[in-house]
Amino acid sequence: MNRFAFIIHPLQVEDYFRKFPFLKRFPARIIENTFRYLPAMKVSKIEGVKSPWAEVEGYFIACPLTTRQLLTLPEQVALSKIQEAVKLAEKLGAQVVGLGAATSVVGDAGITIAKNSNIPVTTGNSYTVASAMEAAIKAANLMDIDLKSASVAVLGATGSIGSVIAKLMASKCKNLILLGRSDYKLAKLARTIMYEDGIATEISSDTKNVLRKADIIFAVTSAVDTVIDPEDLKPGAVVCDVARPRDVSLMVEKKRKDVLVIEGGVIQVPGPVNFNFNFGFPPGLAYACMAETMILALEGRFESYSLGRELSIEKVKEIEKLAQKHNFRLAGMRSFEKKITEEKIKEIKLNALRRLQAI
Repeated sequence: MNRFAFIIHPLQVEDYFRKFPFLKRFPARIIENTFRYLPAMKVSKIEGVKSPWAEVEGYFIACPLTTRQLLTLPEQVALSKIQEAVKLAEKLGAQVVGLGAATSVVGDAGITIAKNSNIPVTTGNSYTVASAMEAAIKAANLMDIDLKSASVAVLGATGSIGSVIAKLMASKCKNLILLGRSDYKLAKLARTIMYEDGIATEISSDTKNVLRKADIIFAVTSAVDTVIDPEDLKPGAVVCDVARPRDVSLMVEKKRKDVLVIEGGVIQVPGPVNFNFNFGFPPGLAYACMAETMILALEGRFESYSLGRELSIEKVKEIEKLAQKHNFRLAGMRSFEKKITEEKIKEIKLNALRRLQAI
């Protein structure tokens, strides 16, 4: 039986409490500073991942650093902790390993990790793109948004996920706006889209102003804190939040009953899967980046599939086909870690209509 591993880490200090509840009594900085020196550890064995074609098993392996630490500690320190986790995966017999959450964006987005590993490494970003696109387009249809006349914003457009989403969305919508911190990188991406597809896009670093006009938003930054607040969205907007930690503030759920926020890349895994670890999803559901690692193991494709800042559109399309082959599918609509029904979406549409009429 083929075997995979997936590297996880605490998004914030509170995530340590899932495994170690007694830590709640200690200050956050003390916990972070203590766990920084702990080795990578096996969290659980993953069993029951079974498609019509194959069955695989795997492991969750924890890198002990939080998102904040991975993004603010010296790069070499963060990379060495990730490398340590990959080495443990190798010792456990994994034939391919996935990098989860912030471990996939440190440094050169997995390239250095893969070069220093004896087993292939993937960020899982190709299937993340495919599933986020599928989820957002489905949500837009349910909200009666016509893609051909829609304004679409990609927040974090120069990242590996954001840039491919931008390239794929350019031909599907009326107006595409690329948002990011580097005007140079945004302009370079816009030129690439113009050269490859002949489609003009807008670029902006004025995030708040652009978001207020967008019908559909892909949020794919690697920010430590949330970047989208309740006042940033137009009535009836669809936001596909792919980022982990999330880009959309929890206050949006509380204050904006007229917008649809969905989690991008939540996948139903085939077979009687048991993760033996609670990472916040109902049984059988996983992030798309996790699913990509499983798909590669099921397919026997032991290669570093998704790496670096430049993803291949061809690989996005290929992994989508392989996912269908092995019965991975989008797990319906989820919003702020809860399932969202079509009745709820109808309610959001009605609230949006009322708000627009009141303006």
